[in-house]
Amino acid sequence: MPLSEHEQRLLDQIERALYAEDPKFASTVRGARLRRPSRRRRVQGIALFVLGVALLLLGVMFPLIKLASVPVVSVLGFLVMFFGAVITWTSMRHGDAAESEAEGPSGSGTPGDKKRQGGFSQRMEDRFRRRFDEDR
Repeated sequence: MPLSEHEQRLLDQIERALYAEDPKFASTVRGARLRRPSRRRRVQGIALFVLGVALLLLGVMFPLIKLASVPVVSVLGFLVMFFGAVITWTSMRHGDAAESEAEGPSGSGTPGDKKRQGGFSQRMEDRFRRRFDEDR
């Protein structure tokens, strides 16, 4: 969700104060980019999931190594599959959030497009802003 004009002014003011107070820290923070998770991480998660399924099936079909009558290869396959699914899920979830934040402030659409995309809460917020601006 994009920042209001008032919030953006406050953020700019805080940023200027930070630069004045500690320029070295400010330049360090500014240099660090917040990147969205790469497509490579998603592919790695999917590959781990597929590898885990293969290990799970191989452990069931050919129980070569058993420890206390538990097929170790199958358990290892399940763990690999689980971690692959977690990596894929988290990268997709964080990727969606980063994409929506990236589109927000610098979106190329018109304000009317944002209203249509935002839904009920966006319309209510726009109405509130208009009323607040009228009272000034």
